[in-house]
Amino acid sequence: MNEFIQVTAAIIIENQRVLITQRTSQDALAEKWEFPGGKIEPGETPETCLQRELHEELGILADIQEFYAASKYAYSHFKIELLAYKATIRSGQLTLHTHQAYRWAPIRNLDQFDFSEADKPIVQRLLYTL
Repeated sequence: MNEFIQVTAAIIIENQRVLITQRTSQDALAEKWEFPGGKIEPGETPETCLQRELHEELGILADIQEFYAASKYAYSHFKIELLAYKATIRSGQLTLHTHQAYRWAPIRNLDQFDFSEADKPIVQRLLYTL
């Protein structure tokens, strides 16, 4: 398995807090925190993927804005290229469909959460661009 799986992530910031989600204990990256998003399906753009994933996983409609950062990481069982975009919530009520928790975390406190390895470079960029 040499190919990177492309995955999107949303950077949704409101009042110096960013939306993060926690994977379930049954997940491959059990209980790790991440920026919400998901795997790009064939024929999808990253922006379309992110809109779909946010609706499926959190029940929200989002406006996807500019590209923010990319990160690559090779886990023991798969490799991902994470493409993060800034986004805003247009409508909907945050409802967990695939995660066990979400938080509006103060950006300055992001290093207190146990993030998945692919998300850590994005955390660092947020921390150092405050």
